[in-house]
Amino acid sequence: MDLYSAAKRLGRPFVFTDEASADRLTIADHGLIGDGFSAALVRTDGTIDWLCLPRFDSPSVFGAILDDGRGGSTSVRPVQFPFETLQRYDPGTNVLETLFRAEGRGVLRLTDYMPWTDDPRSAMHEVHRRVQCVEGEIEIRVLFDPRFGYASAETSFEVSGRSALAKGAAGERLMAVLGGAGRWEPAPEGGVEARFTLKAGERAWVVISWNTSESESVLAYRPFEALRNTRIRWRDWARSLCYVGPWRHHVIRSGLLLKLLMYAPTGAMVAAPTTSIPEWLGGHRNWDYRYTWTRDTAMAVRAANLLGCTTEAREFFHFVRDTLERDRKLQIMYAVDGGRVPDERTLDHLSGYRGCQPVRVGNGARDQVQLDTAGALMDAAYVYERGGGSLTARGWRRLREVVDNVSATWAEPDHGIWEPRAGKRHNVHSKLMSWLALRRGAELAPLFGDRSLQTRWQATADELHAELCVRGLDESGKRFVAAYDHEHPDASLLLLPIHGFLPPSDERVLRTVEWIRAELGAGHHVYRYRADEGVGGEEGAFVLCGFWLAEVLAMAGRIDEAQQVFVAHAEASNHLGLLSEEIEPGSKALLGNFPQAFSHLGLINAAARIDLALRLRDEGSPRVPEVEIGR
Repeated sequence: MDLYSAAKRLGRPFVFTDEASADRLTIADHGLIGDGFSAALVRTDGTIDWLCLPRFDSPSVFGAILDDGRGGSTSVRPVQFPFETLQRYDPGTNVLETLFRAEGRGVLRLTDYMPWTDDPRSAMHEVHRRVQCVEGEIEIRVLFDPRFGYASAETSFEVSGRSALAKGAAGERLMAVLGGAGRWEPAPEGGVEARFTLKAGERAWVVISWNTSESESVLAYRPFEALRNTRIRWRDWARSLCYVGPWRHHVIRSGLLLKLLMYAPTGAMVAAPTTSIPEWLGGHRNWDYRYTWTRDTAMAVRAANLLGCTTEAREFFHFVRDTLERDRKLQIMYAVDGGRVPDERTLDHLSGYRGCQPVRVGNGARDQVQLDTAGALMDAAYVYERGGGSLTARGWRRLREVVDNVSATWAEPDHGIWEPRAGKRHNVHSKLMSWLALRRGAELAPLFGDRSLQTRWQATADELHAELCVRGLDESGKRFVAAYDHEHPDASLLLLPIHGFLPPSDERVLRTVEWIRAELGAGHHVYRYRADEGVGGEEGAFVLCGFWLAEVLAMAGRIDEAQQVFVAHAEASNHLGLLSEEIEPGSKALLGNFPQAFSHLGLINAAARIDLALRLRDEGSPRVPEVEIGR
């Protein structure tokens, strides 16, 4: 752990003076635990207020983050106020620890995890919670109050001693078992509760298990063994990560987070484990991110290779390959099992995060035309091959179809990377990524003896490049614009040098970067755009765009500026090192779905780029810091 992160954690206790204190908690005041199938948000007061079972995109069983009164939750905390908490991850793991300090009464340590084996055949769908009294004597309250189907139906309970079985109207079953102390009783606010007192050296367990009806003792779940094995496997995995630069804590935590967001049976990575966390408080930019975007997956392949995660890179890439094998048409997003993303609908019975409606499930952008998706896929294929993978002839046939489609459609308008709902246009970023798809296709084609395809695709790439250098510029011809015949910049233009379309020293690139900072910048942070995109409402600065800016500055030799931008975004992470999609530049509040894969992928790539730039500077090399793949 770096000194900054250590000081940040030790210096920021969360103070709870009464029941209402939890109302002031934000999305940033959470940690995340998971098992490769789903993930749970754990508040700093010991409350799990978001968990979908049996997988990321299933209906919620605990959804209080979207409606504190109706959504359902489970918690472990002292009965008496006041108390303060500190929260951290057990180093090198996704095992979460929350320390409760009650002045004059004692200290509790709550350890939360979901048993993790890194084996998709060993799905347990359990949450294990161990509470230990470290000092003094403290009375503890445990609440178990699931609300199935996004809290859309009544939940019934069957209590037998230390076991409580919650049953939903559609046959859902969730068992909570106490170990060590306490008995379940009806809770005033709904669900069941248990109260007991622990003295120094004593501990108790709560095990929550999905889809079971059998009452077992807590020992049947082997929690001691599960905790030990979960810690060992996470630490072994973290030790395999090869990053050794100055921001090791942030990079390793980002790697651990991305592993948490990976759906083990298929290798798909969800954009975020949540839905409908607004991009601005009071706004309506509330989207469901519990699906996998091809674009995100491509970035994950690159980041995984940079960290030495060859297995994960292979799984990410194979997921997209397998979906292409199934339906032959590249989609911009998929359900975690590779199926179709559900229709977008609103859950009007939920009040929303801090009262922000609508609450949406499904995603209406699934049917958009986003031509950049093919470029992301082909870049992933290139990185996969360069990183030690081996594309097969069968896989190449599917990729060849993707590139041929790009060759036929690149001149058409599309919706673009930011998924606006105001129609299509000729987005410069989409043209850039179409060019990248053609270029990567041309680079890969000789491996399979397709010399004629190499020539044809390269010629089309050259044609696209020439057009973009004319129509993609403003009237002065000195800087790139968001779309043809457009007047504004777009932060996605930062990818022009990152993807090698033009060198970072090109005057058009430099002017574009400064224009983006002037028009879209807020200190070190960057907004995506300022134009009307058919959604309306405010949003925060986009974290990923900030990391792109850091990369570009490093490539241009402005390394000190690059580090300042990088640190501003890394330090905006919460007390655990987790980032959401957006940041409010003034308050540094985290906004949008949380934690966000996009943001952490950007962090890894930017850190690698800046590290390389620093090494080249120290060596006196004039070489542009192009991040190496498969080194």
